[in-house]
Amino acid sequence: MGVRTRTRAENRKEAKKNVAFAKLNNCPTSPRKMRLIADLIRGKRVELALHILKNNAKQPSERLRKLLLSAIANWQIKNEGLRIEDSDLIVKEVFVDSGRQLKRLLTAPQGRAHRIRKRSNHVTILLDSRNKPEVEAEETEEVEESKK
Repeated sequence: MGVRTRTRAENRKEAKKNVAFAKLNNCPTSPRKMRLIADLIRGKRVELALHILKNNAKQPSERLRKLLLSAIANWQIKNEGLRIEDSDLIVKEVFVDSGRQLKRLLTAPQGRAHRIRKRSNHVTILLDSRNKPEVEAEETEEVEESKK
C-alpha cells in the first residue's frame, strides 16, 4: 500500500470514528416504499425522526424506527461519556438499496402464468453529531501541529 493510499485510509477511518451507523439487510419491503419513509427523516434531529416514525401509519416506518434506535445504541457505545441531548444527534444519511428478489408464479387464465417479484431492500442509517466534543477539537489541533 502506498503512502498516499494509507494516509487517505487513515483519514477516512478517523472521520468514521464519530459517525455511528446501523444496517438492516433483506427487509421484505419494496425499496420504493421504504424510500418514501427514509426521505421523511433524512437530515432531521434524532428525536424528531423518532416522533415522525412513531406517528407514521405506513408499514416500513416501524422497521426504520427500530433501525434508528439501533443506530442510537451504537452511537452510545462509541461515545460513552456523552449524552444524546447534549451532542445534538442528526440523521446524516439514509441509504435504501434494493436487495434480493423472490420470484414467484401466479396462475393466470388460459394456462398462462404471471411472474411476481417480491422485492426486498437494504437500509443503512448514519448518525452524526452537530456539536463535536471538545476533546476531538484538541486532538485535531495537535495533529495539525505535528504535521508542521
